[in-house]
Amino acid sequence: MSSQESGLIADRTFFGHPRGLATLFFTEMWERFSYYGMRALLILFMTEETISSNPGMGYDVPTSAAIYGLYTSLVYLLALPGGWVADNIWGQRKAVFVGGCIIALGHFTMAVPSEYSFFLGLILIILGTGLLKPNVSTVVGELYPEGGARRDAGFSVFYMGINMGALIGPLLCSFLGENYNWHWGFSLAGIGMVLGLIQFKMGYKHLGDAGLLRSDDQEDIARKEKKFYLVTGVVASVLVIFGFLVSSGVLPLTLTEIATFLGSAILILVALYFIYLLAFAGHTKDEKKRIGVIIWLFLLSAIFWSGFEQAGSSLNLFGRDFTDRMVFGWEMPAGWLLSVNSTFIIMLAPLFGMLWIWLAKRNANPSIPVKFALGLLGLAAGFFVISWGAANASAENPSPMAWLVVMYFLHTVGELCLSPVGLSSITKLAPVNRVGQMMGIWFVGTALGNLFAGLVAGRLETLAPSSLFLNVALLIGGAGVLAVLFSPPIRKLIKGVE
Repeated sequence: MSSQESGLIADRTFFGHPRGLATLFFTEMWERFSYYGMRALLILFMTEETISSNPGMGYDVPTSAAIYGLYTSLVYLLALPGGWVADNIWGQRKAVFVGGCIIALGHFTMAVPSEYSFFLGLILIILGTGLLKPNVSTVVGELYPEGGARRDAGFSVFYMGINMGALIGPLLCSFLGENYNWHWGFSLAGIGMVLGLIQFKMGYKHLGDAGLLRSDDQEDIARKEKKFYLVTGVVASVLVIFGFLVSSGVLPLTLTEIATFLGSAILILVALYFIYLLAFAGHTKDEKKRIGVIIWLFLLSAIFWSGFEQAGSSLNLFGRDFTDRMVFGWEMPAGWLLSVNSTFIIMLAPLFGMLWIWLAKRNANPSIPVKFALGLLGLAAGFFVISWGAANASAENPSPMAWLVVMYFLHTVGELCLSPVGLSSITKLAPVNRVGQMMGIWFVGTALGNLFAGLVAGRLETLAPSSLFLNVALLIGGAGVLAVLFSPPIRKLIKGVE
């Protein structure tokens, strides 16, 4: 049998795609199951009183929100070194497997009821996700060396796996964690990751050469590996010393202050990097114009995620404390509401794909900057809705769930306008020799958004929910209006790219 014939047989095994796509589909599904399952519990567990039938950490909202923001932002920041390790030392396949093992260990560590194990577990999940998340997508791309529409279709199937995991994880982990024991929920997240690892290992034979290290220069690999471990050791030592100084009171910093400092440092480093690209990197005039557009989209993206990621923090707390979750006499876990977004994604993503194609045939497809503006305005509309719904909400008079459902619908519409377009636009706009760097910077924007989301959520301690959500709506809505106003000149800068 020829390789072409065997390839055709393999293609028929998973929606007309290579059989390896099924392996990666379920790996990512279970990883997202674990990530979103634990995320649904995180801030609820931290803010739960220590004296209760299902005790939590007993932290106040600002502290819990700062931890949440640091955790979710570092998950994305660690994607940068995680991608470097895969490209230069291990290959993507090994990085995915090792990352998954570390993630599972992190969840099982959080299942141990102690403050030390809680933070150690978070650190392990951050490290593991940094290795797995950027590299599993790279392996998907390598299954389609020919590129083209078939590759895009493969990523669409893969994206469904992400949302299936994000849908199921909060449902099951919240049910166990909130109703019985938080640590059982963390354990279930770990079990999900283990299931993903088992089928990933069993599916190696379907991946061919995808995800394997391309270099045969063992001396070069060993040299890079030695350098990586040295840098990692130095960074880890600095962080341990810093943590000791803070915990001992020598450096009297709160977690909120640490998160604020980290956000400021990231912004300064990104600004310096963009200044270097525009002034000293030797790019052409057209390349500089497109880099300027990337800067604009980067800022809009960071603003978008700073609002969207309220889902796991302030909106999750609002769902628990101020939302009527009674269904036929049974109180639904608060974390279940975090599955609403994934449900709408699964329902609406195909429709949006068809919508863009239909508009393009009529020369009416919105430009990249307009789609970003629509994403921000959709997100702002959702926050205006929940601000209205929260206006008279209290523990004694909770708000109906319908307000959150409508809000998540609008947030999903905004996400589908902005998120899928973002990565695609970077690959089109970045200079040829800097696509990888620009993709890394794009993830940094997501990290910043997650960090600021935590800091904003911390204000729920001093602001009423309706006031907080209204402030977020006004901020993001204002950014959306600016995005609309600036879209014509921005589009001129990228003429011929879309």
